[in-house]
Amino acid sequence: MSRRVVITGLGVVAPNGVGLDAFLHAIRHGLSGIRFDQELADLQFSCQISGKPFISEEMKLDYFTELELRNFNATGILYGVMAGIEAWRNAGLSVDNNPNPDWDSGTIFGTGTSGIEKFRESIYKIDDLQTRRLGSTAVAQTMNSGVSAYLGGKLGLGNQVTTNSSACTTGTESILMAFERIKSGRAKRMLAGSTSDSGPYIWGGFDAMKVCTFKHNHQPEEGSRPMSADASGFVPGSGAGALLLEDLDAALSRRATIYAEVLGGNINSGGQRGEGTMTAPNALAVQKCIRDALSNAGIQPEEIDAINGHLTATSKDALEILNWTEALGRKGDDFPYINSLKSMVGHCLSAAGGLECVATILQLFQGFVFPNRNCADLHPEIATLIGRNAVNQSLIEKDIKVIAKANFGFGDVNGCIIFKKYEK
Repeated sequence: MSRRVVITGLGVVAPNGVGLDAFLHAIRHGLSGIRFDQELADLQFSCQISGKPFISEEMKLDYFTELELRNFNATGILYGVMAGIEAWRNAGLSVDNNPNPDWDSGTIFGTGTSGIEKFRESIYKIDDLQTRRLGSTAVAQTMNSGVSAYLGGKLGLGNQVTTNSSACTTGTESILMAFERIKSGRAKRMLAGSTSDSGPYIWGGFDAMKVCTFKHNHQPEEGSRPMSADASGFVPGSGAGALLLEDLDAALSRRATIYAEVLGGNINSGGQRGEGTMTAPNALAVQKCIRDALSNAGIQPEEIDAINGHLTATSKDALEILNWTEALGRKGDDFPYINSLKSMVGHCLSAAGGLECVATILQLFQGFVFPNRNCADLHPEIATLIGRNAVNQSLIEKDIKVIAKANFGFGDVNGCIIFKKYEK
């Protein structure tokens, strides 16, 4: 029996806004969360700007006890737990101490790494013969499933509790996996999303690859420039985004707010064949992923009102736009609106899909298209493919019914999901 799946809760920890209200205000007004990063400068990174959420000690105590925070050093878990619990609360669900597990609810919450700062601390203590001083939570903070384990325990989840990982496609993949579990009747609700660790020990490899910008160290808010002719690489970022997916009947029975419906989607890989490599997408696979997502969702290309792209502000942006035009069979003035959250928060790596899906759903629910920062100079290759009006520079108030969201990750892996404004 196939069930309809809807979104009833959202949570977000982003560089430009922690919490839904702050994040919604930021994306509507095109506010950047990218700042000069003194730590990166001190470590002689080429890119010395970043997008990091600001988390006060007071905020932490709304999600963790003082005892839990003692010797806690895992930013990705912190962000993920905060976003996940906000989504749970936002869905109107309670966080209680019921002695019995909630068998109908679970989580698939993705990450790329877990507790990389804790790993560094552990290595130094072990090398200094201080292994016994690692603390009792070192394993929980550094195991890849740490974020889902913490969420499972805090919310008493009794259904599937796991962590997925597929580079920048992680968040989109987690949502599709949760969608399939509910659709097949194996759960009533699933908390899905993704998070990423923060700081130089996660970003250093990308700086070494020279895929991060170095041209805007003294103009941080201008540094992330998706689709721009002047784009020079991505700005590293971090955070988390979470969605509460729910069986429609269950949502209606408790009169939950319904933000959007998940129609379907697709995950695939280019197999690192053809032009696909560890770091570059196989264009044919990207196009197939988009087409198969539309087919799975039962949507025709002309029904797409807007796209939230991957669009990292690298040389691959023009190729991504080409892939969209080929997959949809729509070009020029017929092309839908397309935007990139990365213009405001940078590339949040494994957290990108989770954060960007929250932004995508807010557009559907509130009826707007958020602006693309730093793209007054549209890349000429992109300008030949789509109409300039598709890449809006300012907020557009518009009733949006169907949005396609995609992410493409290292390893030549792709994910595309189709959201629709909820209709009875």
